[in-house]
Amino acid sequence: MRPFLEVEVRSIGTITNMRRHVITALLSSLALLSLTACGGDSSKEAPPKTDSSKPTTSTTTEAAKTADLPDLVGKGLQSAQDAAQAAGFYVLATHDSLGRGRKQVLDRDWKVCFQTPGPGRRTTDTEIGLGVVKLDETCPEKDQRESPKAAGRMPDFQGKSVKVAREALDPSTSITVTDASRQDRNVLVESNWKVCSQEPAPGADLTGQPVSFKAVKFEESCP
Repeated sequence: MRPFLEVEVRSIGTITNMRRHVITALLSSLALLSLTACGGDSSKEAPPKTDSSKPTTSTTTEAAKTADLPDLVGKGLQSAQDAAQAAGFYVLATHDSLGRGRKQVLDRDWKVCFQTPGPGRRTTDTEIGLGVVKLDETCPEKDQRESPKAAGRMPDFQGKSVKVAREALDPSTSITVTDASRQDRNVLVESNWKVCSQEPAPGADLTGQPVSFKAVKFEESCP
């Protein structure tokens, strides 16, 4: 029985030693993993530090672009606008060159008589002003813009549209418009009627008094 006991004891000792080796190996692996997690891979270089005192984006602004503005006079308004936009100009403003204050509801019904500024090399953010009339109308010799706002004195509105006259006066002004031809017609579309006479007279001080106009249609003559 003694040899059997010796073998058994030796076997137990061998198993114990193996367990110690396994535990030691596990502890070594855990220590290595811990060092790797804390210290990282030393073979990789750390990213370079940036100087926070220097701007990270460019502070320079791009210069305004320039392009060739074409000659738009004589074109239909829609075609003129298309040509301007094709050249890079998108800031477009139109007005009635006959001074009647009409709005350009359908661009294809209007043609260009005046252009400001004229054709040439321009910055593309330039506002392009186009003076227009209806297709069946003749361009005037001079561009007739709307009258400026009345500044304390009564402007001369003779020949101007009733619409322009009304818009030039203070919004609180009481205004009466009658048919100068004595046909007692109602003045409905004021941009189609022109002023023949006015009260108070041009140059009079405006102190809040009522204003009256006598008018006829633009194709008619004042009596």
